Amino acid sequence: MTHQIAILGASGYTGAELVRLIATHPTFEVAALSADRKAGMQMRQVFPHLRHLDLPELVKIDEIDFTGIDLCFCALPHVASQQIIPSIPEHVKIVDLSADFRLRDPADYEKWYGQPHQAVGVQGQAVYGLTEFYRDQIRGARLVAGTGCNAATGQFALRPLIAAGVIDLDEIIVDLKAGASGAGRSLKEHLLFSEMFENVKGYSLGSTHRHLGEFDQEFGAIAGRPVEIIFTPHLIAATRGILISAYLRGEAQAIHDTFVAAYADEPFVQVLPLGQAPAMKDVRGSNFVHVGVVGDRRPGRATVIATLDNLTKGSSGQAVQNANLMLAEPETAGLMLAPLYP
Repeated sequence: MTHQIAILGASGYTGAELVRLIATHPTFEVAALSADRKAGMQMRQVFPHLRHLDLPELVKIDEIDFTGIDLCFCALPHVASQQIIPSIPEHVKIVDLSADFRLRDPADYEKWYGQPHQAVGVQGQAVYGLTEFYRDQIRGARLVAGTGCNAATGQFALRPLIAAGVIDLDEIIVDLKAGASGAGRSLKEHLLFSEMFENVKGYSLGSTHRHLGEFDQEFGAIAGRPVEIIFTPHLIAATRGILISAYLRGEAQAIHDTFVAAYADEPFVQVLPLGQAPAMKDVRGSNFVHVGVVGDRRPGRATVIATLDNLTKGSSGQAVQNANLMLAEPETAGLMLAPLYP
């Protein structure tokens, strides 16, 4: 059975990544593409690397006929999704890639995003989209809220450990390195080549990074009490990819054993042998996550290193994985592409 797919916000990086993945999907067909400022253009004009595909013309959202659409990916900017999603017909399943529906409590959304939520009634229907941990809820959901790419990486490194009680919850330090595509495609001075090249810089330091809201929500729910990590993200001179180093108080062998057990049946999560650490290029362009554990020279301390591609497993690949579950397709359909190397 072929499923008709719409992508809203197709002219951004995550929209292009969705098209790239769906192009090889056995049962998904792109039936509609929207792009507000580029309406009337062909996708090949916006993204020449997709010129080999036969795709519909980009249109404005209100020009889309949702009658035959089975599922809609919303790759819209933050705030735009909460304005658009309530108007999408009820028969259409939705995977949202923005931050608008990730936080369950409207007060938390206002705290981290600085304004009241405009679709509180819809917000309560959303299922958090970290597939490996919300699989059963996602299967029956109408609306799935994709995670933040930074938040997803940190959760793959920490969720099983918090649940198993093998680390000290009051001593979690997370250092993150992220490529520039995580900031989107719009022009930003700090992302200019001359600003980025040969440079590494911290951003959203202290308690200001919005993905802390997701960490607080998810880790607190697992532990049954507040868990507040120390989190420092850095922007690096790379196009795509995220790598975190989590510094923990806990035994390396117990931490590694916990990961092996937790991810034994996960098709997209690879746990490296104890003492080995992954690199960002190991997963580039793929839906895979690699996790490694290295013991510290001091007993009872360890470092967990996890990496994923922010545009694929951190966003569009995760979205397709969730859509597969929502449409009763094999979870891995269209997603078993090997990483690009070098």
